[in-house]
Amino acid sequence: MKDMLVFGQTGQVARELAHHAGMRCLSRTEADLAEPAACAAAIRAHAPRAVINAAAYTAVDKAESEEALAHRINAEAPGAMARACADLDIPFIQLSTDYVFDGAGTAPRAPAEPTGPLNAYGRTKLAGERAVLAAGGPHAVLRTSWVVSAYGSNFVKTMLRLGKSRDRITVVADQIGGPTPARDIAAACIKIAETLIAEPANSGIYHFAGSPDTSWAGFARETFAQAGIACEVVDIPTSDYPTPAARPLNSRLDCSLLEPVFGLSRPDWRQGLRDILHDLGEI
Repeated sequence: MKDMLVFGQTGQVARELAHHAGMRCLSRTEADLAEPAACAAAIRAHAPRAVINAAAYTAVDKAESEEALAHRINAEAPGAMARACADLDIPFIQLSTDYVFDGAGTAPRAPAEPTGPLNAYGRTKLAGERAVLAAGGPHAVLRTSWVVSAYGSNFVKTMLRLGKSRDRITVVADQIGGPTPARDIAAACIKIAETLIAEPANSGIYHFAGSPDTSWAGFARETFAQAGIACEVVDIPTSDYPTPAARPLNSRLDCSLLEPVFGLSRPDWRQGLRDILHDLGEI
């Protein structure tokens, strides 16, 4: 595992890769994704057995006014990385998102289904996927959703802060998806990379999200229940919580391809949540 190279150092998945797998994670000063050529040069300099890109422009609302920067980081940089990996004939793992879909319907989306992002972030991530596929080397685009961990800013930590200071909060209940612990994503990335080193023909787009699917409101209730916080969660529709970037209502992902190819099943996010709360000293 230590002969794999990770882009990103402060993000949730990168921190799990560094902390639990001891992987080499490049900081922004070592490889700035706003400089795609520098990222490709870093890969050639390190000559790893595989590369995992766990870095991205993830400020969804801010991307509406910074789409050019988001595109450079989320599309141009992964494309440059993937081409460098293709030249070296090593696997490249690109993390992507459910936001490449339009959120219509209620059925889980399979990897091959048509995309249709609703916002700038989703458009730039989709462009990154296409750049990785176009590079032609061994690769996996791993779409995931609702990432949480004990690190950084995320939904669980926001709910803990609000739940401790209020008796009642309103939370969106008509967006449905699978919360996904970053620790499980990190482990999946390693397994996928190891498999592709031996079997590059398994390259492609895959989905990986926690189970069971729930709403943000349901996620909040489970967080409070496990942490022993007495805060009422009141369901509201997305229309009552407007944001600069539109969010998909249906973030369900069909993850069935992972089992036969990589031996990976959907993680139970409720167990992952317990681990996160334990790490945070909440339980």
